[in-house]
Amino acid sequence: MVLTKSIPNAPKDTRSLKLKKEHEYGTLTSSKYLLLSQHPINKPLKAPEELKPSLLVYTLTLINFLIYIVIGHIRDFFGKIFKPHEYEDLIEVDGYAPWYDGFESFFVRRLKTRIDDLFARPIHGVPGRYISCFNRIRYGKYGYLYNGTSKECLNLSSYNYLGFAQSSGSCTSFALDCLRDYGVSGCNPRLYSGTDLHKKCESVIAQFVGKDDSIIVSQGYGTNANFFMSIADSKTLIISDELNHASIRFGIRLSGAIVKVFKHNDMKSLEKLIRNEIAQGRPKSHRAWGKIIIAVEGLYSMEGTICNLPELIRIKEKYKCYLFIDEAHSIGAIGPNGKGICDYFGVDPSKVDILMGTLTKSFGATGGYIAGSKQLINKLRLDYITQGYAESVPPPVLGQIISSLSIIKGDLNPSEGKERLQRIAFNSRYLRSALKRLGFIVYGADDSPVIPLLIFLPTKMPILSRTLYELGIAVVVVSYPATPLLSARVRLCLSSALTKEDIDDFLVKMNNLGDTYTLKYNPIKESIEDVLANNTEYCKNR
Repeated sequence: MVLTKSIPNAPKDTRSLKLKKEHEYGTLTSSKYLLLSQHPINKPLKAPEELKPSLLVYTLTLINFLIYIVIGHIRDFFGKIFKPHEYEDLIEVDGYAPWYDGFESFFVRRLKTRIDDLFARPIHGVPGRYISCFNRIRYGKYGYLYNGTSKECLNLSSYNYLGFAQSSGSCTSFALDCLRDYGVSGCNPRLYSGTDLHKKCESVIAQFVGKDDSIIVSQGYGTNANFFMSIADSKTLIISDELNHASIRFGIRLSGAIVKVFKHNDMKSLEKLIRNEIAQGRPKSHRAWGKIIIAVEGLYSMEGTICNLPELIRIKEKYKCYLFIDEAHSIGAIGPNGKGICDYFGVDPSKVDILMGTLTKSFGATGGYIAGSKQLINKLRLDYITQGYAESVPPPVLGQIISSLSIIKGDLNPSEGKERLQRIAFNSRYLRSALKRLGFIVYGADDSPVIPLLIFLPTKMPILSRTLYELGIAVVVVSYPATPLLSARVRLCLSSALTKEDIDDFLVKMNNLGDTYTLKYNPIKESIEDVLANNTEYCKNR
């Protein structure tokens, strides 16, 4: 393979390189803007405060959706009569049934596709401190025209938690070295036992999360989607949190196991359910369950909440269950050493049976992993479908994973990893506390880098997203069916690449929009001047 090399003695524009680096990862302006993400040892986890808006807000939200439904069905009724060519998918044609029912596809056709300019903005380049969004204009009913230009926006929308998705730096250099030494594609680990780089990467991950061994696959969703088939069957009971990711729910269905759901993060509900299921046994036969698995997430990406790990461990040990934790969003993002939920609570990882995580978020790579005992991983190497039939992780991606983990652990550039972890901890706590003090309703734990800001009314989603975009800020708006019907929100994702000044700028703009569009549903609020003046000390003392 031939790699393009730079021309010897070619002049380098150091100023443009510096600006590019700042564009991708902002420089820390003061050591005051650093915090540790850690829960006090041996202290119970308090449920995050969830303020509720007035009954009027809920009523108006329901009325909004009712108006959408009524107007949409009127348009569908007359459209089928006067514009049948536009409704071929919804009407019977030549004796053939329609492709789908009008009400079944109603949300997508009547709401989602009409505001895809905020639900599906195409981007390019590095999702760092700033993100590049393609400029486009609406063309026709659902299409867009692109003019080839881009808009640079402050990035509050991506999962690049530690800012490792950079176009230069230690990780990029290491990934390029792996590309030179190993090529572009890896090999099928089932047939050839992988390269030494695959084995090294799995060893590094296992050591990082504190387990005996690990296995990596090339896609995060597929990690969960096929995992449960390898460990569960019809004699297995899987008890799942109601807000678990779709990949977990899909994987459980494929396994053929019996599934029961408990209320989100409610340990009393979980324990009551386990006691009842142990007493009742399997359906029909009432024999004892072969195994009981509790499946939760470390950090919930839509709510920003953190699982109550100490209580989960107490329950699983008391009733002899197995504990599976999906750390897609918590690994690298929380904990004083960036090692996820166990690190955050100061819990020995050996008390958790199965740790799953993705490598696409905090580590700027792709794929996922399962970490556990040597016996479990050896079994997965034989009958884990994703391991056996999917393409292996490419060597440059393995290099990105190994180098980013090495930086976090302090083996490579010791101070860099520590600073990244402390910056995201500060940014998360700083923005969350400021938004609360300004009068916004936000969900989730204080240390979560995912901050859902509730806007409730669906009519406020387009105007808020579009206005922020015009102001140069990229955010993600989320509504039904990804969230409950009455809780549309802006999901803010923090990164260590952002500076405190970036967050202050966002707070000033968001405060103005909150007043303009009536988004401050908390009657107790402070002025933006007071919040900016003392929020650094305020969030450190929380």
